[in-house]
Amino acid sequence: MYGSGSSTAPASPGMGLPPGMGNLFGPDMMSRIAMDPKLRGYMSDPDFMEKIQLLQKDPNQLSSMMGDQKIMDVFMAMLGANGLDMKTSDNFEDELKQKDTPVATKIEEVYEEPEPMEEELPELSPAESKKREDQKAALKAKENGNELYKAKKFEEALAAYDEAVELDPTCMTFLSNKAAVYLTMKKYDDCIKMCTDAVEVGKVNRAPFEDRAKALTRCARAYQKKGDLGTAIEMCKLSKIESFSKDNERLLKTMELDKRKADVAAYQDDEKAEEAKQRGNTHFRNKEWGDAVGAYEEAVKRAPKIATTRNNLAAALCKVMDFNGAKRQIEAALEIDPKYVKALARKGDIEVLMKENHKAMESYRAGLAIEPDNAACTEGLRKVSTMVNSKMSEEERKERAAHAMADPEIQSILQDPVMMQVLRDFQENPAAANQAMSDPSVRVKLEKLIASGVVQTS
Repeated sequence: MYGSGSSTAPASPGMGLPPGMGNLFGPDMMSRIAMDPKLRGYMSDPDFMEKIQLLQKDPNQLSSMMGDQKIMDVFMAMLGANGLDMKTSDNFEDELKQKDTPVATKIEEVYEEPEPMEEELPELSPAESKKREDQKAALKAKENGNELYKAKKFEEALAAYDEAVELDPTCMTFLSNKAAVYLTMKKYDDCIKMCTDAVEVGKVNRAPFEDRAKALTRCARAYQKKGDLGTAIEMCKLSKIESFSKDNERLLKTMELDKRKADVAAYQDDEKAEEAKQRGNTHFRNKEWGDAVGAYEEAVKRAPKIATTRNNLAAALCKVMDFNGAKRQIEAALEIDPKYVKALARKGDIEVLMKENHKAMESYRAGLAIEPDNAACTEGLRKVSTMVNSKMSEEERKERAAHAMADPEIQSILQDPVMMQVLRDFQENPAAANQAMSDPSVRVKLEKLIASGVVQTS
């Protein structure tokens, strides 16, 4: 047998690897070496690469390379990659020993069975042992507190949580649980303080982000109950930074909406609204249209339920050519007071400016139905009727018709099967069309089509 330090001794005659072991050095060996963090560095060694190439050609050359640690590392890696075990796979170790070759000697050296070692657990110091016992006792105290809270024994629950805090002051959960009790008891200031303390303890002791977020959300609810929506919203936003949750997001959206409503309500002041309205009137008389709009808008914010202020704002908006904004204000005024005839007259005027003659006629008529002698509605209806019956250029007619076709009401009329038949009868059967006109609803719809410019009269 060759000495253990030999690396160049020739293989014994007839010595070969056991069946199946030659596959270790197959074509995929190089890729396995390249993928192994430990072995891939060997590939920069020319001597190593030369030996690997030799092994691929003749695996039996392994016996002459057993003294090369790099080759042995590869050999071990190939064995592991192929799922072979030196003691159980085809009696490999026994065969090598029986042949009494340098390979057998090396295998004994490499695969020397390590002696079993007993795992030694670290011994805890007295302080560490006490800390661990205190933590266990704190959890029991917390569980007791939870049961007392469920039983609505709030004072006893607080005492149990205090015991848990004293045993383990590093756990924020106990403080957060106290905050929950205070919130239920409507002691909102105490709840806020406990939540704040809990978050601070959680940050110092690296509590989960979710736990810190829950404490901040609970703090937000306490501020909400106190009526401090601004601070409550800030607490929700801080909670969202710590950890996102759907519950917190819903709470945040609800409070933001409530805050907007509260701000609007807090801003309302009838006295200041009247002052702003008078400023608007002065600007309007002086033809300072932009300033008039600003003053009237301030008056509407201060007193949103006064229809006359919205009517004045609509008039000022018309002067700056904001007809859509003016119409919105008039519609809001009519929601407040549906019988406000002056608003109906102005609505008709705005609709004329927007080339919605069919709607203007309807608005004027609605005003006259409430106040038959109203001069503004009477004059408005006369003017719009004249416009409808007057001759228009082809370009103007097409423009009005295109504008009307965008109106959902006109679209609905044109899709009405009865009206479709009436329109056909005017072309094909005038007698039937005239008979259909005796129906008031048909007459009104046809008048709207004519007023809108969609239908022309000869």
